[in-house]
Amino acid sequence: MAEEANQDVKAMSFEQALDALEKIVDDLERGDVPLDQSIRIYERGEALKAHCDRLLKAAEDKVEKIRLARDGKPVGTEHWTGNNS
Repeated sequence: MAEEANQDVKAMSFEQALDALEKIVDDLERGDVPLDQSIRIYERGEALKAHCDRLLKAAEDKVEKIRLARDGKPVGTEHWTGNNS
């Protein structure tokens, strides 16, 4: 049921999802949200976080690192793996 209520999350941009997640965190930190509503918005927050994680992973997969020759000139690109080796 929570998954159905969060279907709109999949259509959000990273920025939209992050803004919505920040609002949820603010609401929960304020502490004046009834328990049943807190549970619903917490579940929505989980869906938003997972969506942001997926979008970030997809962006990381697209990042390419420019390879330089010994003289400092670019010689091509290589897929960024997320580590510094």
